[in-house]
Amino acid sequence: MKKLLFALLSVAAISTVLTACGQKNEAEPAASTSSAPAPAKEKVLKVAASPVPHAEILQVAKPLLQKEGIDLQIVQMTDYVRPNIALAEKDVDANFTQHKPYLDDFVEKHKMQLTAIANIHVEPMGIYSKKVKSLNEVPDGGLVTIPNDATNGGRALLLLQKAGLIKLKADAGISATVRDIVDNPKHLKITPMDAPQLPRTLNDATLSVINTNFAMEAKLVPTKDALFIEEKDSPYANILVVRTGDENREEIQKLKQAMTSPEVKNFIEEKYQGAIIPAF
Repeated sequence: MKKLLFALLSVAAISTVLTACGQKNEAEPAASTSSAPAPAKEKVLKVAASPVPHAEILQVAKPLLQKEGIDLQIVQMTDYVRPNIALAEKDVDANFTQHKPYLDDFVEKHKMQLTAIANIHVEPMGIYSKKVKSLNEVPDGGLVTIPNDATNGGRALLLLQKAGLIKLKADAGISATVRDIVDNPKHLKITPMDAPQLPRTLNDATLSVINTNFAMEAKLVPTKDALFIEEKDSPYANILVVRTGDENREEIQKLKQAMTSPEVKNFIEEKYQGAIIPAF
Protein backbone atom coordinates (compact mmCIF):
# COMPACT_ATOMS: atom_id res chain seq x y z
CA MET A 1 0.00 0.00 0.00
CA LYS A 2 2.78 2.39 0.92
CA LYS A 3 4.64 1.53 -2.30
CA LEU A 4 1.52 2.27 -4.37
CA LEU A 5 0.96 5.62 -2.63
CA PHE A 6 4.61 6.60 -3.19
CA ALA A 7 4.37 5.76 -6.88
CA LEU A 8 1.20 7.83 -7.33
CA LEU A 9 2.76 10.83 -5.58
CA SER A 10 5.87 10.57 -7.77
CA VAL A 11 3.80 10.52 -10.96
CA ALA A 12 1.84 13.57 -9.77
CA ALA A 13 5.02 15.49 -8.96
CA ILE A 14 6.59 14.76 -12.33
CA SER A 15 3.38 15.82 -14.09
CA THR A 16 3.33 19.13 -12.19
CA VAL A 17 6.93 19.86 -13.06
CA LEU A 18 6.38 19.09 -16.75
CA THR A 19 3.26 21.26 -16.82
CA ALA A 20 5.12 24.18 -15.22
CA CYS A 21 7.98 23.82 -17.66
CA GLY A 22 5.55 23.76 -20.55
CA GLN A 23 3.87 26.95 -19.32
CA LYS A 24 7.24 28.70 -18.94
CA ASN A 25 8.30 27.80 -22.45
CA GLU A 26 5.04 29.12 -23.85
CA ALA A 27 5.53 32.42 -22.04
CA GLU A 28 9.13 32.93 -23.20
CA PRO A 29 9.81 33.66 -26.87
CA ALA A 30 11.99 31.21 -28.66
CA ALA A 31 15.62 32.22 -28.89
CA SER A 32 16.50 33.73 -32.26
CA THR A 33 18.91 31.74 -34.35
CA SER A 34 20.28 34.94 -35.97
CA SER A 35 21.38 38.22 -34.37
CA ALA A 36 21.27 41.71 -35.94
CA PRO A 37 24.70 43.17 -36.70
CA ALA A 38 25.96 45.67 -34.13
CA PRO A 39 25.95 49.26 -35.35
CA ALA A 40 29.31 50.37 -36.75
CA LYS A 41 31.32 52.43 -34.28
CA GLU A 42 32.25 55.94 -35.40
CA LYS A 43 35.93 56.50 -36.16
CA VAL A 44 37.46 59.40 -34.26
CA LEU A 45 39.48 61.96 -36.23
CA LYS A 46 41.27 64.68 -34.25
CA VAL A 47 42.30 67.89 -35.99
CA ALA A 48 44.28 70.71 -34.34
CA ALA A 49 43.12 74.15 -35.43
CA SER A 50 43.33 77.85 -34.66
CA PRO A 51 40.05 79.07 -33.12
CA VAL A 52 39.30 81.60 -35.89
CA PRO A 53 38.65 80.92 -38.69
CA HIS A 54 40.03 77.38 -38.87
CA ALA A 55 37.92 75.80 -36.14
CA GLU A 56 34.84 77.60 -37.47
CA ILE A 57 35.43 76.14 -40.94
CA LEU A 58 35.99 72.66 -39.50
CA GLN A 59 32.62 72.90 -37.76
CA VAL A 60 31.00 73.03 -41.20
CA ALA A 61 32.79 69.83 -42.18
CA LYS A 62 31.79 68.04 -38.96
CA PRO A 63 28.24 66.98 -39.95
CA LEU A 64 29.47 65.98 -43.42
CA LEU A 65 31.97 63.60 -41.83
CA GLN A 66 29.43 62.31 -39.33
CA LYS A 67 27.40 61.01 -42.26
CA GLU A 68 30.50 59.04 -43.25
CA GLY A 69 30.81 57.47 -39.79
CA ILE A 70 33.59 59.82 -38.63
CA ASP A 71 33.53 61.74 -35.36
CA LEU A 72 35.53 64.92 -36.07
CA GLN A 73 37.04 66.27 -32.87
CA ILE A 74 38.45 69.80 -33.15
CA VAL A 75 41.38 70.55 -30.83
CA GLN A 76 41.83 74.32 -30.62
CA MET A 77 45.36 75.71 -30.30
CA THR A 78 46.29 79.39 -30.35
CA ASP A 79 49.86 79.25 -31.70
CA TYR A 80 51.61 77.91 -34.79
CA VAL A 81 54.10 75.55 -33.11
CA ARG A 82 52.02 73.13 -31.01
CA PRO A 83 49.78 71.94 -33.85
CA ASN A 84 52.77 70.56 -35.78
CA ILE A 85 54.32 69.00 -32.68
CA ALA A 86 50.98 67.41 -31.72
CA LEU A 87 50.64 66.02 -35.24
CA ALA A 88 54.17 64.63 -35.34
CA GLU A 89 53.67 62.99 -31.93
CA LYS A 90 50.34 61.46 -33.06
CA ASP A 91 48.23 63.38 -30.56
CA VAL A 92 46.10 64.51 -33.50
CA ASP A 93 45.48 63.14 -37.00
CA ALA A 94 45.78 66.41 -38.90
CA ASN A 95 46.12 70.13 -38.38
CA PHE A 96 44.70 73.24 -40.00
CA THR A 97 46.53 76.38 -38.87
CA GLN A 98 49.23 77.42 -41.33
CA HIS A 99 50.28 78.19 -44.89
CA LYS A 100 52.70 76.21 -47.04
CA PRO A 101 55.79 78.47 -46.68
CA TYR A 102 55.49 78.22 -42.89
CA LEU A 103 55.10 74.43 -43.01
CA ASP A 104 58.09 74.03 -45.33
CA ASP A 105 60.28 76.15 -43.05
CA PHE A 106 59.07 74.34 -39.92
CA VAL A 107 59.62 70.79 -41.15
CA GLU A 108 63.06 71.67 -42.47
CA LYS A 109 64.14 73.12 -39.13
CA HIS A 110 62.56 70.42 -36.97
CA LYS A 111 63.11 67.43 -39.29
CA MET A 112 59.45 66.38 -39.20
CA GLN A 113 57.61 64.28 -41.77
CA LEU A 114 54.48 66.37 -42.39
CA THR A 115 52.64 66.82 -45.68
CA ALA A 116 50.07 69.30 -46.99
CA ILE A 117 47.12 67.61 -48.69
CA ALA A 118 44.81 70.51 -49.61
CA ASN A 119 44.65 74.29 -49.95
CA ILE A 120 41.60 75.53 -48.05
CA HIS A 121 41.60 79.32 -47.86
CA VAL A 122 43.70 82.47 -48.10
CA GLU A 123 43.88 84.95 -45.21
CA PRO A 124 45.25 88.23 -46.59
CA MET A 125 47.71 89.78 -44.12
CA GLY A 126 46.97 93.39 -43.20
CA ILE A 127 48.58 96.50 -41.72
CA TYR A 128 46.54 97.85 -38.78
CA SER A 129 46.71 100.89 -36.54
CA LYS A 130 44.91 102.64 -33.70
CA LYS A 131 47.28 105.61 -33.93
CA VAL A 132 46.85 106.74 -37.53
CA LYS A 133 44.04 106.59 -40.06
CA SER A 134 46.22 106.26 -43.17
CA LEU A 135 49.77 105.31 -44.03
CA ASN A 136 50.46 108.92 -44.98
CA GLU A 137 50.11 109.85 -41.29
CA VAL A 138 52.82 107.45 -40.08
CA PRO A 139 55.32 109.58 -38.12
CA ASP A 140 59.09 109.46 -38.35
CA GLY A 141 60.48 106.82 -35.98
CA GLY A 142 57.15 105.06 -35.57
CA LEU A 143 57.06 101.60 -33.97
CA VAL A 144 55.95 98.76 -36.27
CA THR A 145 55.35 95.24 -34.93
CA ILE A 146 55.49 92.18 -37.19
CA PRO A 147 55.38 88.37 -36.66
CA ASN A 148 58.66 86.87 -35.44
CA ASP A 149 58.52 83.55 -37.30
CA ALA A 150 60.63 83.38 -40.44
CA THR A 151 57.97 83.11 -43.12
CA ASN A 152 55.33 85.42 -41.66
CA GLY A 153 58.02 87.94 -40.71
CA GLY A 154 59.28 87.98 -44.28
CA ARG A 155 55.73 88.16 -45.55
CA ALA A 156 55.07 91.20 -43.33
CA LEU A 157 58.21 92.97 -44.57
CA LEU A 158 57.18 92.34 -48.17
CA LEU A 159 53.79 93.86 -47.38
CA LEU A 160 55.42 96.93 -45.80
CA GLN A 161 57.52 97.23 -48.94
CA LYS A 162 54.45 96.96 -51.17
CA ALA A 163 52.81 99.68 -49.06
CA GLY A 164 55.80 101.96 -49.83
CA LEU A 165 57.09 102.18 -46.26
CA ILE A 166 60.41 100.35 -46.70
CA LYS A 167 62.58 98.84 -49.41
CA LEU A 168 64.22 95.41 -49.22
CA LYS A 169 67.22 93.90 -50.98
CA ALA A 170 66.35 92.81 -54.50
CA ASP A 171 66.84 89.13 -53.66
CA ALA A 172 64.96 89.22 -50.35
CA GLY A 173 62.13 86.70 -50.46
CA ILE A 174 59.64 85.26 -48.00
CA SER A 175 62.41 84.70 -45.47
CA ALA A 176 63.43 88.36 -45.43
CA THR A 177 64.45 89.87 -42.09
CA VAL A 178 64.93 93.42 -40.86
CA ARG A 179 68.59 93.07 -41.90
CA ASP A 180 67.41 92.98 -45.52
CA ILE A 181 65.97 96.50 -45.32
CA VAL A 182 67.99 98.84 -47.56
CA ASP A 183 65.76 101.92 -47.37
CA ASN A 184 63.65 103.09 -44.42
CA PRO A 185 62.77 106.73 -45.12
CA LYS A 186 60.57 107.11 -42.03
CA HIS A 187 63.15 105.43 -39.77
CA LEU A 188 60.54 102.95 -38.61
CA LYS A 189 61.43 100.80 -35.62
CA ILE A 190 60.39 97.35 -36.82
CA THR A 191 60.04 94.88 -33.95
CA PRO A 192 59.28 91.16 -34.43
CA MET A 193 56.94 89.58 -31.86
CA ASP A 194 54.94 86.39 -31.36
CA ALA A 195 52.13 86.48 -33.92
CA PRO A 196 49.26 85.88 -31.46
CA GLN A 197 50.36 88.90 -29.40
CA LEU A 198 50.36 91.40 -32.27
CA PRO A 199 46.78 92.72 -31.82
CA ARG A 200 47.68 93.66 -28.24
CA THR A 201 50.49 95.92 -29.48
CA LEU A 202 48.05 98.23 -31.29
CA ASN A 203 47.68 100.39 -28.19
CA ASP A 204 51.39 101.23 -28.27
CA ALA A 205 52.67 100.62 -31.80
CA THR A 206 52.08 102.96 -34.71
CA LEU A 207 51.44 100.01 -37.01
CA SER A 208 51.12 96.26 -36.62
CA VAL A 209 51.21 93.73 -39.43
CA ILE A 210 48.79 91.00 -38.36
CA ASN A 211 47.72 87.65 -39.78
CA THR A 212 43.99 87.63 -40.49
CA ASN A 213 43.17 84.84 -38.05
CA PHE A 214 44.64 86.78 -35.13
CA ALA A 215 43.09 90.03 -36.37
CA MET A 216 39.66 88.40 -36.43
CA GLU A 217 40.13 86.96 -32.94
CA ALA A 218 40.75 90.54 -31.81
CA LYS A 219 37.44 91.58 -33.45
CA LEU A 220 39.17 93.44 -36.28
CA VAL A 221 37.50 93.35 -39.71
CA PRO A 222 40.30 93.01 -42.28
CA THR A 223 38.36 94.47 -45.20
CA LYS A 224 37.35 97.50 -43.12
CA ASP A 225 40.02 98.01 -40.45
CA ALA A 226 43.24 97.28 -42.34
CA LEU A 227 45.04 100.35 -43.71
CA PHE A 228 46.68 98.13 -46.32
CA ILE A 229 46.02 94.48 -47.13
CA GLU A 230 47.41 91.74 -49.34
CA GLU A 231 45.67 91.25 -52.64
CA LYS A 232 43.45 88.24 -53.24
CA ASP A 233 46.12 86.49 -55.30
CA SER A 234 48.29 85.96 -52.22
CA PRO A 235 50.24 82.66 -52.45
CA TYR A 236 49.87 82.01 -48.73
CA ALA A 237 46.97 79.56 -48.80
CA ASN A 238 46.13 77.92 -45.47
CA ILE A 239 46.49 74.17 -45.74
CA LEU A 240 45.29 70.88 -44.31
CA VAL A 241 48.33 68.95 -43.02
CA VAL A 242 48.84 65.28 -42.09
CA ARG A 243 51.73 63.00 -41.22
CA THR A 244 53.62 61.89 -44.30
CA GLY A 245 52.31 58.44 -45.21
CA ASP A 246 48.77 59.12 -43.96
CA GLU A 247 47.66 60.92 -47.11
CA ASN A 248 45.63 57.96 -48.40
CA ARG A 249 44.02 56.91 -45.12
CA GLU A 250 40.28 56.58 -45.71
CA GLU A 251 39.37 59.01 -42.92
CA ILE A 252 41.94 61.55 -44.15
CA GLN A 253 40.61 61.40 -47.70
CA LYS A 254 37.07 61.95 -46.40
CA LEU A 255 38.29 64.88 -44.34
CA LYS A 256 39.88 66.37 -47.45
CA GLN A 257 36.65 65.89 -49.43
CA ALA A 258 34.58 67.53 -46.69
CA MET A 259 36.97 70.48 -46.36
CA THR A 260 36.88 71.16 -50.11
CA SER A 261 33.13 70.69 -50.43
CA PRO A 262 30.62 73.22 -51.78
CA GLU A 263 29.25 73.56 -48.24
CA VAL A 264 32.61 74.76 -46.91
CA LYS A 265 33.22 77.06 -49.88
CA ASN A 266 29.82 78.69 -49.47
CA PHE A 267 30.38 79.13 -45.74
CA ILE A 268 33.74 80.89 -46.26
CA GLU A 269 32.31 83.25 -48.87
CA GLU A 270 29.18 84.12 -46.90
CA LYS A 271 30.70 84.26 -43.42
CA TYR A 272 33.86 86.26 -44.09
CA GLN A 273 32.77 88.48 -47.00
CA GLY A 274 36.16 88.62 -48.70
CA ALA A 275 38.30 88.83 -45.55
CA ILE A 276 38.98 85.14 -46.12
CA ILE A 277 38.90 83.60 -49.59
CA PRO A 278 38.39 79.94 -50.63
CA ALA A 279 41.52 78.48 -52.20
CA PHE A 280 39.91 75.48 -53.89
